[in-house]
Amino acid sequence: MGRQDQGPRAARLPILQGLLPITAAEVPAEIVAGMTLAALAVPEVMGYTRISGTPVITGLYTILVPVVLYAVFGASRHLVVGADSATAAILASGLVGVASAGSDEYVALAGVLALMAAGFLALARVMRLGFMADFLSRTVLIGFLTGVGIQVALGELAGMLDLEAGGHGNPAQLWSGLRHLDQLNPYAVAIAAGVLMVTVSSRIISKRIPGALIAVVSALAASWAFGFGEYVRVLGAVPQGLPTFRIPKAIWSWSVVTNLVPTAFAMFIVILAQSAATSRAYAARYGERFDANTDLVGLSLANIGAGLSGAFVVNGSPTKTQMVVSAGGRTQLSLLVMAVVVLFVLLFLTAPLAYLPEAALSAIVFLIGLDLIDLAGMRSIYDDRRSEFWVALVTALTVVIVGVEQGILLAIALSLIDHTRHGYRPKNAVLVQNVSGAWQAQPVARATQTEPGLVVYRFTHSLYYANVQQLADEVASLVANAKPPLRWLCLDASAIDDIDFTAAETCGRST
Repeated sequence: MGRQDQGPRAARLPILQGLLPITAAEVPAEIVAGMTLAALAVPEVMGYTRISGTPVITGLYTILVPVVLYAVFGASRHLVVGADSATAAILASGLVGVASAGSDEYVALAGVLALMAAGFLALARVMRLGFMADFLSRTVLIGFLTGVGIQVALGELAGMLDLEAGGHGNPAQLWSGLRHLDQLNPYAVAIAAGVLMVTVSSRIISKRIPGALIAVVSALAASWAFGFGEYVRVLGAVPQGLPTFRIPKAIWSWSVVTNLVPTAFAMFIVILAQSAATSRAYAARYGERFDANTDLVGLSLANIGAGLSGAFVVNGSPTKTQMVVSAGGRTQLSLLVMAVVVLFVLLFLTAPLAYLPEAALSAIVFLIGLDLIDLAGMRSIYDDRRSEFWVALVTALTVVIVGVEQGILLAIALSLIDHTRHGYRPKNAVLVQNVSGAWQAQPVARATQTEPGLVVYRFTHSLYYANVQQLADEVASLVANAKPPLRWLCLDASAIDDIDFTAAETCGRST
């Protein structure tokens, strides 16, 4: 709560809201947090390129220019932006059959999608649509991310076994892998198993140990020393130097843009919901102010930077944000430190990456997928709200079987349907007084009278065209079944904060 008094001061600044105020005493902790984040994020974003279908170097680009732009223009002091498994999976799903994964055309279209997502974010800022983040319920987000996790994990099994991934979509790829199990590469299996063991063991000892980085560096060093390239697939040459800033060299036409709109919109929804939810959670934890509409500017500029620097769409990452917080970072200075480390890697350390076995990277991505599978969350939903569990499960299965893009669009629809369902059939009540004089709610079906001839009926939602008939039916039932007959009916309208035209007309006719 220590920064509550500083929130308004920071909010008045058009930029640097995530950086200021900061004291000299806080800088060392920010530097350590930034270096820790870089150690964890570098292998992670390289893994995300396997999900997105783009070259490895594009993953490093996502935590360079976009990170700096968000640190300067974003509103959250804690949110970390970069490559994200959900948006990377949407990207790959949207470009299936449009261009060959990893090709120049594919990378250019990935840049176009980042720019289009940025356009949606900018439009949302102009229209002050930050509230839209609230329309993706926690239920469908858990189901969606669980589905993405299953899809990502299954998609990396072929890479860990060094098998050719055949077919489009998870079912086809899984079936192809099962048919070619006799062709698995024992060297690749051993490398993947070693990476999994080192990473998981590090997590068990301490979450601050960069197990993924240790595993990747170890696999890379062993590959260089013992010539793993003769036995397994390796990344090969990785470009050195800074990204080139330019408009993506794609075939710009109306048909191309319209075909990509659904994918870009799905990305926009995920960015909006995930980034806002993460930022709000950490702002609340530290007693800070956060404006989702202002933050849309930073997210939009970050994706413009991604599209123009040869990267792909970036998103707010809950896992990376927690990494920074756990390491002691409290401002966006830690992200700028990470960007400096990534810059050093791009200038001097890309050559060794050529020796990295692809099986090692597949193992890292496999663990990323497993992390997204929220079985505890699904179990909690099942225990608390059985109907919402089925919504989450349908969303997850749609992502795994049909695709990520279709899954997020279904998630939006199911969220709105679930919201409408609560208002369409509100749980109304009749009110009675107990022996102590306190009011208690009872089911309408009981038609309990407060006093002989008096029923107090509470309608628990705003009145609109879809639920006004319920009010009319319940009032008619209370009158028809009253014993003794009613002389008065009192409507408790304390929960009715709005009445649309249809509801007003229906109520007028009824009276």
